[in-house]
Amino acid sequence: MGEKNMMEGIHKWRDKIQELKLDFFLISDPVTIPCGHSYCMTCIKSFWDEKETHSCPQCRQRFTPRPVLLKNTMLAVLVEELKKTGLQAAPADHCYAGAEDVACDFCSGRKLKAHKSCLICLVSYCEKHLQPHYDVAQLKKHKLVEPSKKLQENVCSRHDEVMKMFCRTDQQLICYLCSLDEHKGHDTVSAAAESAERQRELEGSRQNIQQRIQDREKDVKLLQQQAEAINLSADKAAEDSEKIFTELIRLLEKRSSDVEQQVRSRQKSEVSRVKELQEKLEQEITELKRKDAELKKLSHTEAHNQFLHNYPSLSPLSQPTSSIHICPLSCFEDVTAAVSEVRDKLQDVLREKWTNVSLTGTKVDVLLPEPEPEPKTRAGFLKYSREITLDPNTAHTQLLLSEGNRKAKFMFKHHSYSNHPDRFTDFSQVLSRESLTGRCYWEVERSGRGGGGVYVAVTYKNISRAGWSKECVFGRNDKSWALNCCNNSSTFWCDKVQTPVSGPLSSRVGVYLDHSAGILSFYSVSETMTLLHRVQTTFTQLLYAGLWIINPEDSAELCKLK
Repeated sequence: MGEKNMMEGIHKWRDKIQELKLDFFLISDPVTIPCGHSYCMTCIKSFWDEKETHSCPQCRQRFTPRPVLLKNTMLAVLVEELKKTGLQAAPADHCYAGAEDVACDFCSGRKLKAHKSCLICLVSYCEKHLQPHYDVAQLKKHKLVEPSKKLQENVCSRHDEVMKMFCRTDQQLICYLCSLDEHKGHDTVSAAAESAERQRELEGSRQNIQQRIQDREKDVKLLQQQAEAINLSADKAAEDSEKIFTELIRLLEKRSSDVEQQVRSRQKSEVSRVKELQEKLEQEITELKRKDAELKKLSHTEAHNQFLHNYPSLSPLSQPTSSIHICPLSCFEDVTAAVSEVRDKLQDVLREKWTNVSLTGTKVDVLLPEPEPEPKTRAGFLKYSREITLDPNTAHTQLLLSEGNRKAKFMFKHHSYSNHPDRFTDFSQVLSRESLTGRCYWEVERSGRGGGGVYVAVTYKNISRAGWSKECVFGRNDKSWALNCCNNSSTFWCDKVQTPVSGPLSSRVGVYLDHSAGILSFYSVSETMTLLHRVQTTFTQLLYAGLWIINPEDSAELCKLK
């Protein structure tokens, strides 16, 4: 009877241990201290050996003197029983299902977290209760998914059947009985087939997203490179500007020193000349005073004979010095006037050129994930209009520029333009003076025969200029985009690829650029705006407007829009 009661007690302890999640495989030589708590003998001895006082690690009750440790017979028997029966340790707290977790439907008492849910059984299982689905042949055919709290959503509320079909007509899951009843005649497929189809669509969407991610990563890399290029360019510009201004200051100091030296030299010469003339005048005064004294003495002679005898012996007067005319003290005003004139011209140059220096700063537009929509009306485009002119230093010698460098006309004769490294030497092309960035719009009016003799282009500035290579021609390389304006069959050129352009082409062409969004559009401008061609790309440099005029007597003009 006592043994039976002991075993019952052991079983009760075992159940209690499971409830408290104690792992008794870690306990060896269990002992109980006076407060009632139990520990491994080795553990509590080591704990007390390190302390000056002896207390319970859990309740902190102190014992004086150090207690004698006695074996806990009941606990020792329990540990041995657990080892024999192979009882596993209770699951850790993180194995039990919480409020947000899917619980195992088979667990009794405190439920464990579900490991899988079965779409056939409509039940969720922990790892232990899921094992038959791996062992039993019929259960192996069941569809296991990640744990779900919404298994009942797979059951038809009308027929209480698992919904294994999908109605494409009504776009909803149905059961087999539904397909024979209210969904009869509808386009139905198995849920697996519909899922596979949508998985393929999903994969396509993912590939599209991944491609966009790669594109954006490339854009970010380009921006990083652009930022580095801007920093390098800015550092070089600042360094070069400092050197140039230092040279300019040194030149001004040298000129100032030269002017001062010239003034001092002239000062010394003029003062020396005045001093010499002064000395001559002073000598003449001394001589005149002496002569006056002799005449005065002679005039007091009373004897007539003596006076007449002495009078002829007087020395004659020397030739008088020419009259002195003193000019106003302004002999150095011409120097002041000359220096002032230089100062005024230098100030004018600095004012004029400084505006150009300030305006040539590059504005960097970052890529926007959702660019602003392109305008629909001409009034909308005109909000972004830019006044641009043609750069004479880039014009081919057979192009005559007029109208304030806005109009270019192809002539038979060559013009005597100065040599310049930016000039197109073999193709009758010209670039704009102004760079194009951000959102901008401009229009080109062409005139002449209209037989395909004008190309309206946009290009990077580093396009080649010399020779007959395609690297110099608008639209025949990867640095430029060009619309060949022809009334009969216009074409668009980019990187040597020719694209036919449909739609009527008027004499005026509008060009819209959104640099940051990589959009370039060409429009035929009349009473309405007709899109001729649009490009979607990534611009890596500043752009410039370009004109290529092929036929003699044809011309193109950048229109004034404001």
